[in-house]
Amino acid sequence: MSSQTILVVDDDDKIREVMRSYFTKAGFQVEEAADGVEAIRKVEQVKPGVIILDIMMPVLDGIEVCRQVRKYSQVPIIMLSARAEDEDRIIGLDLGADDYIAKPFNPREVVARVNAVLRRVPNTEFASADWLHFPSLDINIADYTLTAFGRSVPLTAKEMELLWCLASKPGRTFSREILLEKVWGYTYCGETRTVDNHIRRLRQKMEANETTPWDIKTVWGIGYRFEVKS
Repeated sequence: MSSQTILVVDDDDKIREVMRSYFTKAGFQVEEAADGVEAIRKVEQVKPGVIILDIMMPVLDGIEVCRQVRKYSQVPIIMLSARAEDEDRIIGLDLGADDYIAKPFNPREVVARVNAVLRRVPNTEFASADWLHFPSLDINIADYTLTAFGRSVPLTAKEMELLWCLASKPGRTFSREILLEKVWGYTYCGETRTVDNHIRRLRQKMEANETTPWDIKTVWGIGYRFEVKS
């Protein structure tokens, strides 16, 4: 997989043309797909570093493409939609999409978000090693693996990076805005629900509860912190 290869999936020829122009100027190689079936084929063939994925497409929509790709790949996915409904965003994030952009959009913003999603947490101030160990919990950011109570827990790239950010500083409270900046690489202009959605999925996948020796605590009105219980 090359992080410099972008797969743009959209049934609108003009959008693909504009995206190709902007990403090429930014130094990326660009592959294109006009429908969901072609997109899945291209993912397997070229193994892109990032997928720009429209939701509303013929043959196979973006939601189903995301669902199928996540069965075998954690490639970052940025979803596009002309519909402003929150349900689209929530479904996409629940399936493992890393970001969501509503149409119409500024192509330069899309390039900026791709650059942001390619910046991994190990390159930030939070990562002093590539492995963290807690009671019944092992987090390996080098190969993006999580083991809880002896079982492997599948996480998306952003779920892993969010957990790593929190667990690297146990007991420290992070605001949603700081988490957006550190994990996603930019602010969402007040849109912090994506952090809440990722935290919810992390808790579900890790099966964190009052009996586990660690937890991701909500700090009401501020954000979240990772705690190791005594």
